[in-house]
Amino acid sequence: MILASASPPGVAITAAAAVAYAVPALAAARLSQAGARLALLAAWLLHGAALAWGLLGDSPRFGWAPAVSATAWLVLTVYVIEREVFPQLHARWALAALGIVAVLLPLIDPGSPLRPAGTALQPVHLALGIAAYGLFAAAVVHAWLMQRAELAMRRASGGYAGVPLLTLERLTFRFATAGFAVLSATLLAGLSFNEVLEGRPWRWDHKRVFSVLAWLVFAALLLGRARFGWRGRTAVRVLHIGALLLLLAYVGSRFVLEVVLQRSVA
Repeated sequence: MILASASPPGVAITAAAAVAYAVPALAAARLSQAGARLALLAAWLLHGAALAWGLLGDSPRFGWAPAVSATAWLVLTVYVIEREVFPQLHARWALAALGIVAVLLPLIDPGSPLRPAGTALQPVHLALGIAAYGLFAAAVVHAWLMQRAELAMRRASGGYAGVPLLTLERLTFRFATAGFAVLSATLLAGLSFNEVLEGRPWRWDHKRVFSVLAWLVFAALLLGRARFGWRGRTAVRVLHIGALLLLLAYVGSRFVLEVVLQRSVA
């Protein structure tokens, strides 16, 4: 498993990314704002290079661990951009720690070899699926920041100076809405993908069952907010349920097949 199929360049890029993430994660108090920002940006770039090497290098592979790594990278992409708009957004330490774990996971289990695409929809379907994971993960992170901001406001009795609570709430639902749109496109692409390769429009398995259940939960979340004004803990709970179901759809099913059952999956 670990390093069994990793090439030296891939290992070197991954190790460099992990070290770069460790700088803002472990030495945040000793770094200036500019220094921590540069370290996180370098880690983000190296992380992206490690993902690109895993997909386009000597022996392209993909599985549950690269999917988690790609999701974390997309969340960090959102943070890097948002930090320019909201300098008071404080989540660098937590996201850097997440980056360390995420970038190292593909070394432990790089997944199964990628076969040549049988249809142009195959890479599109994969890209849409990872994008949906990233958008919903960003929504979950913003929901966490929203809850943390609410708690800080209560404890400080009005002295909270971070991103406004209503702004975090709007961002949470914007990412959830975007994720729902991309997830819908992912399911439609998968429908066409199966029809081209297998001659039938849909094949019910654990991945598709959990994906559809997640889609229904997210649809209920957005409808509940639009029609009944869902917000706060109620909305966050529904978001977490949908995110858990979506996590089980691809990452969970691949983890069981590749790690628990030790099966190679195309």
